Amino acid sequence: MSTKNERAGDACRIRQVEARDLDRCYRIETESYEGDEAATRDKIRIRIETFPQAFLVAEMDGEVAGFINAGAADVVEMEDEAFKELVGHDPDGAHLVILSVVVHPDWQGRGLAGALMRAFVERARQWRKTSIQLMCRERHVPLYEKLGYAYVRPSPSLHGGMVWHEMQLLL
Repeated sequence: MSTKNERAGDACRIRQVEARDLDRCYRIETESYEGDEAATRDKIRIRIETFPQAFLVAEMDGEVAGFINAGAADVVEMEDEAFKELVGHDPDGAHLVILSVVVHPDWQGRGLAGALMRAFVERARQWRKTSIQLMCRERHVPLYEKLGYAYVRPSPSLHGGMVWHEMQLLL
């Protein structure tokens, strides 16, 4: 699947992750997230190996510039830290839980996060999932609302020692 990124004026190619993308995804995660918020290399590896269908990367100029990944479950507990390693993940679960949406700082502000989100939602609808859920920092709430997500509540999660907000998109 390819899409034109109008703001960047470049071709953005969105595809399923491959094992060879692990190190680049880890670098993007650690360079883009604050403090303990970033997933470890091992967590990213587990996500790639366990549920690659829900791990999409955006390529710009032939290089991975960002990605989105998720797990699935029938019952979602957003504050469940073990789920970030896909403990309790069920690929047939009705709900998708986004674990990371991240764009390398060099590519931010060009619409890649939105392109990844739209491709991810399209895939979720093809799989006939019921909802997509995520946690985000307060500054990202308006972005997700613009993409159709509804604000649910402040999250009880203390991930990375930060304040989180739960959002949901009903499909």
